[in-house]
Amino acid sequence: MTNNHAIRKNHVVRKAHGKKITAAHQGAQRSLKSVFCTTAVASISSVLCFMPQLSFAGEAEETSVIMLEEITVTARKISENLQRVPVAVTSFGGTELGRQGIEDITELQQRLPNTTLQVSRGTNSTLTAYVRGIGQQDPLWGFEPGVGIYIDGVYIARPQGAVLDVLDVERIEVLRGPQGTLYGKNTIGGAVKYETKRLSGDPSFYLEGRYGSYNQMDAKITGQLPVVADKLFFGFGGATLNRDGFGSFLSQENQENYNKSLLTGRLKLEFHPTENFFMRLSGDITQDNSNSKGGHRLTPSLITGEPVLDNVFDTAAGADVDSKVRTRGLSLHMEWEMSDQWTAKSISAYRSGDSDGVIDFDNTALSSADVAGFYEDHQFSQELQFSYIGEKLKAVSGLYYYDGESCGQFNLLLGLAPPIGLTLENSGCVDTRSYAIYAQGTYYVTDKLSVTLGGRYTRDEKEADVFQGIFLGLKMMNDEGLLILPNSDFVNDHAWSRFSPHVGLEYQAQDDLLLYASYKNGFKSGGIDMRANQRLLASANEPYNPEIVDAFEIGLKSEVWDSRLRLNLAGFYNKYKEQQITVQRVTDTGLELVSQVINAGRSEMKGVELEAVAAVTADFSLTMTVGFIDADFTKGAFFDPNLGEVVDISENFVVSNTPEWSSNVGFSYRREVADWMMNVVGNWAWRSSIHIFEIPSQLDTPGYGLVNLGVTFTSPEDRWNIGLHGKNIFDKEHRIAGYNFAAETGGLGGEDVVIGYYGDPATVTLTVGLKF
Repeated sequence: MTNNHAIRKNHVVRKAHGKKITAAHQGAQRSLKSVFCTTAVASISSVLCFMPQLSFAGEAEETSVIMLEEITVTARKISENLQRVPVAVTSFGGTELGRQGIEDITELQQRLPNTTLQVSRGTNSTLTAYVRGIGQQDPLWGFEPGVGIYIDGVYIARPQGAVLDVLDVERIEVLRGPQGTLYGKNTIGGAVKYETKRLSGDPSFYLEGRYGSYNQMDAKITGQLPVVADKLFFGFGGATLNRDGFGSFLSQENQENYNKSLLTGRLKLEFHPTENFFMRLSGDITQDNSNSKGGHRLTPSLITGEPVLDNVFDTAAGADVDSKVRTRGLSLHMEWEMSDQWTAKSISAYRSGDSDGVIDFDNTALSSADVAGFYEDHQFSQELQFSYIGEKLKAVSGLYYYDGESCGQFNLLLGLAPPIGLTLENSGCVDTRSYAIYAQGTYYVTDKLSVTLGGRYTRDEKEADVFQGIFLGLKMMNDEGLLILPNSDFVNDHAWSRFSPHVGLEYQAQDDLLLYASYKNGFKSGGIDMRANQRLLASANEPYNPEIVDAFEIGLKSEVWDSRLRLNLAGFYNKYKEQQITVQRVTDTGLELVSQVINAGRSEMKGVELEAVAAVTADFSLTMTVGFIDADFTKGAFFDPNLGEVVDISENFVVSNTPEWSSNVGFSYRREVADWMMNVVGNWAWRSSIHIFEIPSQLDTPGYGLVNLGVTFTSPEDRWNIGLHGKNIFDKEHRIAGYNFAAETGGLGGEDVVIGYYGDPATVTLTVGLKF
């Protein structure tokens, strides 16, 4: 299913007359209601008045064929019609992303059933991703994600810097359910594929500027030039994205909270020596200089008496706000069409990233629970892929290799009665090597009936070194200190092997109706706890095993009403085993943190997903998505350091970051206004109540709905485009993440640490683009 609602029409170009819509600029600090109502709402209201009018002056004799656009996806690593792919996949085209005003991939969450994509806790560009109840919210080095992120076919191993901004994008595909056969480990929940545009060879330049609420000022440039006609092309893209904070650090002068300061760029060189061979060398770099996020205390401070603040975007945090996240990548993609049936591909890639900053856990002016951290990673990957498309068989096979190193350090500063203090230092590295061989094919038994079989064998090898100790005094990252209590200092390694099968049955009942059923298996890699405390838990150095999901899915994909209504429905049942659960508990003293990653979790997920797009008229379309999931733990236990025994808490565990219901209703309407094409869009996205962690707490978020409206104008020949978008226009407060070290469970550094982080408030953005 797709949110790209472009409608193919076979008719002459309209010559409609309309009034030009203008609005005077009333100043950057006008209120949301004033700005939005005098511009977007006024424009949209005038448009909606005309919607019942299905024809305009001079159009009575025109005839048209109304159809939904055919969507092509590469969910199975070959190009296929969305409606012929027996996979729950949603595709968002680059043009439609622009019309909707979507600025980064976290905004896709609203339009996807049973999916969570959001910024992680006290960061600005680290991604938390869950699909159908499966994911990973702990971004510590050495931990693996549950949803795979790919840029042009390259796997992004770490969530840092994975909140990708929309720049030079062709489409974004989101695959739901395990993708272990074709995409490998760590796609146990699903996969997000970010595909950039291929170069056409025609010289072009595109400039875009944005101005919006909180002094948002963005600038983007993309373009391409032929170096050698029809053979060698050069492309580029860059952006600077800036915004003031939604709130302030009240205990620090002139420091903003939830601000944005980001630079990103991408270069491409494409070579087409023959009609059958293609080569692309591309590089990208992103640097995020936004402040570390300060959180909102849900309870008064036990140490300072700091009250609960009225504005959730203000904070009393006193830690240094300087933060940097850098990511870099270089990839070489080669594709050779060996014959009409066979194609070979090679994707070689190197990526690296690093980040440093401070997160103030207690969000007071004191250093009672501040965490200074540093992180870096390097990865090299190589994939060789072969695809075959014949009359009876479609198949993909390949080899994959990954070599990565991830290192980090964090210092938890526990300021007691000044100047006395303690520091818990945690550091180490993980080296990972992964090898895989895979194949998947669909054989057409008849014109209507097909069978899909596939499998992937993976071997993972990891070696980790871990250090943890308690130092006297407040020890910053590079300071020398007096070690008074060593907790862990060890090296360990382990290897795991896993075969992930796939079995499917498809029946093309009619040209516009596909029925399918499938069984898939996926796994998330095992590892070694990088927060291990052997002094309090002797077995902490032992590795934890991969987690495994057996997933069963049935579905249908259909187009009815003369291809004007697309209805896709999927039902799934996941059996989740060896589930890795990160449990962090504070000892009775309140001064030591004991972390465990355990394979004690088992859960079951049952759910349904509906996606619908309707071309009501040639110019008016509706979209709807509905997701329902019933997710429950069937087993859960952990070692309680205070009791000194294993505790069964399966009845108290819940599946985190997964609302029971998720839905979205949207519309798109277009008409010509003075020779310009106007597109009006809007949507209402609802999510029911959400548990932030596996154990319910006061951080849990009640259900909420967000409303967005936008209007864009495109000039003749698509040279100019102007857009005005309002997001969360009713300013709905919604908590999306947090930290929970409540006083009743030990607190942290003698403090009651219950901290929330929130989604964006109401914003309005004006976008102007010019194409050369």
